Amino acid sequence: MSEEIKTMRNVALAGHGGAGKTTLAEAMLFKAGVTNRLGKVEEGNTVMDFQPEETRKQQSINTSFIKYTHNKHTITLIDTPGDQNFFSAAKTCFPVADCMAFVIDGVGGPSAMTEEAAASALEYNLPGFVIVNKLDRERSDFSTCIEACKTALKKKILPIFYPIGSEDDFKGYVNIISGQAFEYDADGKSSKIDVPADMLDDIELAKEEFVENVAELDDELLEKYLEGEEITEDKLKAAFRQGILDAQFYPAICSSATKMIGIDVISDIINDYMPSPLDRGDWTAKDANGEDIIVSPDPDAEFCGFVFNTIVDPYAGRLSLFRVISGTLGKEGNVFNTTKDKKERFSQLLEIAGKEQKNITRAIPGSIVAVAKLKDTLTGDTLTGGKEIQIPAPKPMPPVISFAISPKAKSDEDKIHEAVRKILEEDTGLLLNRNEETKQTVLSGRGLVHIEVTAEKIQRKFNVGMDIETPKVAYRETFKKKVRVQGKHKKQSGGHGQYGDCWIVLEPLPSGSGFEFVDKIVGGVIPKNYIPAVEAGVREASQTGILAGFPCVDFRVTVDFGSYHSVDSSEMAFKMAGTLAFKNAAKDAKATLLEPIMKIAVKVPEDSTGDIMGDLNSRRGRVLGMDSEDDKQIINALVPMAEILRYAPDLSSMTGGRGTFSMEFAQYDVVPGDLSQKVIDKVNAEKEENK
Repeated sequence: MSEEIKTMRNVALAGHGGAGKTTLAEAMLFKAGVTNRLGKVEEGNTVMDFQPEETRKQQSINTSFIKYTHNKHTITLIDTPGDQNFFSAAKTCFPVADCMAFVIDGVGGPSAMTEEAAASALEYNLPGFVIVNKLDRERSDFSTCIEACKTALKKKILPIFYPIGSEDDFKGYVNIISGQAFEYDADGKSSKIDVPADMLDDIELAKEEFVENVAELDDELLEKYLEGEEITEDKLKAAFRQGILDAQFYPAICSSATKMIGIDVISDIINDYMPSPLDRGDWTAKDANGEDIIVSPDPDAEFCGFVFNTIVDPYAGRLSLFRVISGTLGKEGNVFNTTKDKKERFSQLLEIAGKEQKNITRAIPGSIVAVAKLKDTLTGDTLTGGKEIQIPAPKPMPPVISFAISPKAKSDEDKIHEAVRKILEEDTGLLLNRNEETKQTVLSGRGLVHIEVTAEKIQRKFNVGMDIETPKVAYRETFKKKVRVQGKHKKQSGGHGQYGDCWIVLEPLPSGSGFEFVDKIVGGVIPKNYIPAVEAGVREASQTGILAGFPCVDFRVTVDFGSYHSVDSSEMAFKMAGTLAFKNAAKDAKATLLEPIMKIAVKVPEDSTGDIMGDLNSRRGRVLGMDSEDDKQIINALVPMAEILRYAPDLSSMTGGRGTFSMEFAQYDVVPGDLSQKVIDKVNAEKEENK
């Protein structure tokens, strides 16, 4: 069984959207004989992008899986999304891969999400290799891409293939390890040729650099290299593989998935140089006391699995995808969810192959499998045979944009919340909140497209239409002037009447103070048991404000005088008196509008710093300072929430997708006079429309 694990490979195809990951996967499957036709993204007939939303948008939205056999090795391809809107679906899957294949656009080079994927590879210390794709395109350049990858991937890049020809004339490669050259015909079939004469000098230099880099990893080889002795190809390959397994560097090759150039050798590279689950070795888990514990890929040990993905189907129920870390799992049985402290039972063990699900009889360490209808298990949970250990789950990517959602049909009010709740089970990049102040349900995600696609999924899966709109801003109101007023409620209607009378002082407090109520009644002019009713009346009235119906904050109310009637006074009468007193005071206390201010940290390439600071200033932002992190600049600023409700797509546009940001609430500040009146007029107009 260990031999079966030794010949297993789990490879995540990672990189920016549009680099050709799915097309490359389709070419590999076609070459391996898994499919009998070459699927094309633009024709919507690929094995990997099968969801209707993916077909329509011609891009990967979900992570897809498929397994095939090549030269007695079992390779599982994990095709991850590269668009920033859906990158959370990639990030949850990276931990279960044993290596990364970075697919790079030969024209555009590595982009923002390539850098994000590389950061995950470094976090999990995953080996990897680089595939420079689309080298048949105009303006493609292998050498330029390799140089850019050194910076983007933060790793030494060691080319082992060099392209023969360029752009439309790209027709093959030279393998610098073996010194052999191969040319491809129109059908993607390769034949061995002599190394082109104009490449001989460059290939010799490349081989020299390659040998030097590999020899540095092994003292015996380095000694031979320095003494000018010949190093055998077998020893060179062994040291080269060990360097890859230790993540000392990423080897790089050249390809064109559409012309099938280089595709036939990618599986060979995966087999020969990439790690098996045994090579990846032990995993670190936490025991019941929070202490580290080692989990080894031993098929005879107790079962342990990590759930990295969830698929929700309205008919079939929940499908939990997990990697077996240790032990052997049968086709049915019981497992223990240590994260939820729940026992679960499954009756089928499944293997995912694109949109297909195949029944299998067992799963061993390294296997990526699925089970259906686990009641309590979600993404990030750990399953075991009973041992109380947990595999640490990656943190979800924080949402960057929010929209208010509502059902297209009023009758779907309850259905939409249930539908969104189910979608949240499979998409860790989404967050749902209810804003009680604005009375809106707010769905947050990684971008506008992310939210729009979520709406499409909900319509398709649960037949519930969903409208989205920019969420309302939760403004506040406060006061600038100290005033003293009376609130008197007197009503006579036969029998017992209603009488409550109080005098209050309303005065502003510093920002962030909230609301204070002070009792300064002396001599019993208002009985003690009626004072809480006055406070309740003030509090209730302050929640609907005076300018535009927003809650009032940062003020103190002191009740210092009043009167009562021995028969007609009551708690309700004094509550009404408190309400009237507040409303009378608010009219004269110079009410003003406050807006939420967000503390934002924008991480951008250095050459974008000036543009970003200028843009923040145009949004009424105040830059607090700057920090550096690696090759990025972090701009810290305070910006009104109203100005950055749709900041994510703007930042992406300004930085070519390389900018990221995080934000949190900081404080409330006064809205400038001209803008304040616009907000008040707009809110009051909306109230009139909704009457």
